[in-house]
Amino acid sequence: MDPNAVRIQMPTSRQQEETSSVHDDAPTKPLPTDAAAPIAQARPALSSASDLLKLLPTGTVLAFQALAPSFSNHGTCHVANRYLVLSLIGACAASCVLLSFTDSLVGRDGKLYHGAATFGGFYPFNFTGTREEWEATFNKDLSRLRIRALDFVHAFFSALVFLAVALADASIQGCLFPDAGPDVRELLVNLPLGAGFLSSMVFMIFPTTRKSIGYTDMAPHAQ
Repeated sequence: MDPNAVRIQMPTSRQQEETSSVHDDAPTKPLPTDAAAPIAQARPALSSASDLLKLLPTGTVLAFQALAPSFSNHGTCHVANRYLVLSLIGACAASCVLLSFTDSLVGRDGKLYHGAATFGGFYPFNFTGTREEWEATFNKDLSRLRIRALDFVHAFFSALVFLAVALADASIQGCLFPDAGPDVRELLVNLPLGAGFLSSMVFMIFPTTRKSIGYTDMAPHAQ
């Protein structure tokens, strides 16, 4: 046998057991918390105000959100700012009421017509044809689209929802109620929740078939 040859000695089974026992006795290093438990993804929570906006006309809501910060001077109001804010809230609330009495209809010619519900039927805004063209486009009797008592109920609660959302805005609160105490502020914070619950119950129990202008997810009536 060559004396310069390299000999490799395999460990015996006893040595393997001793080595494994040494490693078992050694304290194990705990895994970092981030590695031990996966981070749960945060789920965005919708505020009550954002849920209430679905019950209001889109254009009215966008106009209020665009003008309220400037009119209220971001909560630091002067006398002129208070008048501007009150005018904005009044105009938007009136818009919610008036739009509750509007409707939309697809005529026989396939065109979409927007108009106002009247006590006698439906008056389209964007129709300029003759009497013969009217009869060819619409049914002679549009009384099914006339104003009903339910329209007044929905108009009232639409205005109520808007006022609740408007008064819950921080800049509006700072402008109209600068010296409000904690009780008044707590009432203003929880007002949209109560108004939204009440209005949602009314809209669910007494649903309307009106396809009003400015509301989302409302397919117009068909002839």
